[in-house]
Order: sequence, then C-alpha cells, then structure tokens
Amino acid sequence: MRSFLCLPLLAAIPGIAFAGPLTFDAALRQAKNNAPSIRAKTLGVDAARSARGAAGALPDPTLAVGIDSFPISGPLAFEPQRDDFTMARVGVSQDIPNLAKRHAQQARADSDIRAAEAGTAVEARTVEVEAALAWINLAYAERRLAALDDLLARLQRVVGSTSSAVASGNARPAQTLAGQQAIAALQDRRSELVSNVARARAALIRWTGDPAPEIAGPIPDFAIDGATLRASLDRQPTIRMIDAEAGQADADVRMADAGRRSDFGVNLAYQRRDPRFGDYVSAGVTVSLPFFTRNRQSALIAEAQANAGRVAAQREAALRALAADLDADIADHVMHHEQWMRARDTLQPLAEERVRLETASYGAGRASLVDVADAYAALADATLTTLDREALVAADGARLSLTYRSDDQ
Repeated sequence: MRSFLCLPLLAAIPGIAFAGPLTFDAALRQAKNNAPSIRAKTLGVDAARSARGAAGALPDPTLAVGIDSFPISGPLAFEPQRDDFTMARVGVSQDIPNLAKRHAQQARADSDIRAAEAGTAVEARTVEVEAALAWINLAYAERRLAALDDLLARLQRVVGSTSSAVASGNARPAQTLAGQQAIAALQDRRSELVSNVARARAALIRWTGDPAPEIAGPIPDFAIDGATLRASLDRQPTIRMIDAEAGQADADVRMADAGRRSDFGVNLAYQRRDPRFGDYVSAGVTVSLPFFTRNRQSALIAEAQANAGRVAAQREAALRALAADLDADIADHVMHHEQWMRARDTLQPLAEERVRLETASYGAGRASLVDVADAYAALADATLTTLDREALVAADGARLSLTYRSDDQ
C-alpha cells in the first residue's frame, strides 16, 4: 500500500539516498569542516597575515640615471664632449617614512588580521546554526512522515473491514467511498510530507556537504539560560568583528596623525665627467615639511576620528539589537514550548480518544465510517501539529544556544 509513483522521482534527485548515520554533533562538525564560505574566510585571514609582513617596511629605493649640465646653447651647444661641465649621473634614493607612520601601518595590519579572524568566526557561527536547523528540520520531517504512515495504515485496516460490513448489511455501500476519500486525503498529505523530507535533506546536504545524509541519534534537548546568554552578548562574533573594525579605525587615526610629522629621505649619486677631470659623488637628505596641515592632515584626522566614532556607535547599536533579538527569541521559545505541551498533553490525547470511541461505535453499528474517517483526519491534524510545535521548540533551542553563546564557549 505504500508504493508510490513519486519515489522513483525522488530517488533520481542527487543526494536523495541513504548513507551512513549523521548525528547532530557530527553534522555540525562536518558543516564547519566542509563549508566553502568558511574556507574563503580562512584564506582571507591568511592573506591578512601575509600582508602583515610588509606593514611598516621601508618603500623600495629609487634608481635615477641622467645627464647633468648638458649644453643646449652657446658655442658648445649639443657638444657635451667638448664641455667641461657635462656629467653622466647614476644615483639611488631611499624614502624613510617617520616611525609613527610605520607603527600605525603595523597596527592597521594587526587590526586587519583580527577583523579577518572575526569575519571567519561570524561565518562559522552562521554555518553552524544553519546546519543545526537543517538537521532538526530533516529529523522532524521524517518523524511527521512516519507518524502519518502509521495513521494511514490504521485507517486502511478500518476501511478494509468495510466490505464485510456491507456484505452483512451493517453498512451502506457509500460508506466504502467515504473511507477511500479519507485515505486519498491522507495520501495527499503524505505526498506533501515526502516533498518536505526531500527539501530538508537538500538543505542538510548544502550545509554539510554530505551527498546522502541519514539522520541518526537523539534530537538534542537544549537548556536555555537567558541570564547566561545575556551576559555573553558582548563576546559574540558579530561584536568581536565590530571591535576589530574599531581597531582599524583607531589605527587610521594614528596614521592620519602621523602625517603631521616629517618624513625623510636619503640619496647618493655618482657623477662621471670627462676623463681629464675627476668624478664626483653627491649625497643628500630630504625632509618633508608638513606646514599646511589644515588643508590635508587635519582633514584626514577629522575623517578618521569621525569614522572611529561611527564604529563605536555601531557597536552600541549592535549590542542593543542583539539584546532585543535575544529577548524576543526567548519569548517565542516560551510560547512555543507552552503550545507544544498543550498539544502533546491535551490535543493529541483527545484526538486519540476520539478515534478509539468512533472506531468502537462503528464496530457496534452506532457510527458511520464517515465519523471514523473524520476522527482519523482530526488525529492526523493533532499529531502533525504536535510534531510541528515540538520542532519549533527544538529549532528555538538550537538557535538560541548557538547564536547567542559567547565566542569562547
């Protein structure tokens, strides 16, 4: 009775197969180990660390080659071989930024590394949460399908006994049609649940990279401690990333302030004259003169300081948003838990009792098959509602525990 035409189609979908068991913890580990987005962020960290080696280093020296005192007028115009002052020159120069600027460049590079690491932590947290929700969704999708299959089998047994009741005159032939209609309605719902299982499995494949994940092990029971989660908000990966941005902004302020100080340079040149005369060597030192700081350095410092203030304000706004989201998610979790308890302890037992009573009445000839079918439809609604609410509680627990925990937990 459970062979459906859709099963070969689902089997053709990549990943719709059964492989080794995948527990909740294993799914999270696999997701973090296989996520391309995390690998991309990690490569960004490697790039930032590599760039750190060049921060604060001296710029490359400059080679200069030229001719000095080349005559272009007078009796010796364009005849350098006859002129006593024409010289061929080759020299090198080296710019030396001030020490404060070089230290600021190193501080900025260190902040870039911390920002890249924080970005990696944020992405890892996102992948972990999404993988957890995908695992829970697949687990409950399979539970819903199994529960409906059990109800469908029970209803089919009841409907199968209608033929003998009709033959004995205890039931009208039309009641058989009502039973078949009820079975078809449940089969429609089953088709929807089969699709939901495939969708949930596809999501888990996306986050874990497992081509054919098979759920195994218990569904975790998350204990939510609101006070602990609130106390750890300032150690969240998103806050750590903003802190790293604040470090970058502070380094930019130091860099702009270093522009008020003079940079230096040294140069050395060798000058060759006619063989009748001696050669020369020239050496010199250059010093930048930041006289007009109002038009350049002061403007850059003001820009960097404003950016640092912006990052500080963003941190406060992010903390407030996290606190508000946490309180809202905890409130939803409490609501979902109460609704689940109500469905599990009241709605579903009442629906089970109704099925039992209607089935007994039908056997005694005091109820029709339509009444039994309605009772089974109500039981299917109550059972799936209970599982839906339980799934919400589990998803809430995973989201709260993984999203709002501190980065060092």
